[in-house]
Amino acid sequence: MSCTVEEREQVRRAARTIQDAMPTAAVDVIAPNASQYDAWTLDAVLRETEGVPPEVLRELALAGLTLQPTPSQAEYQHVTATV
Repeated sequence: MSCTVEEREQVRRAARTIQDAMPTAAVDVIAPNASQYDAWTLDAVLRETEGVPPEVLRELALAGLTLQPTPSQAEYQHVTATV
């Protein structure tokens, strides 16, 4: 398995876990060629939360992802992380 495939799977696993564990409005996995970070990117919009919950931060850390600064929008918390 290539590094790119491993990175994609890391991001996909984290996206599934976050979507299953938290109330989300959307969770997307973005390929490097479509990401502003030029890396596999997890983009999630969480509902019913203020800030990024510890469970999400833990999952990002376990997956080896780096949290990118993203402002919240109204009642939603936007989370962006890259591998």
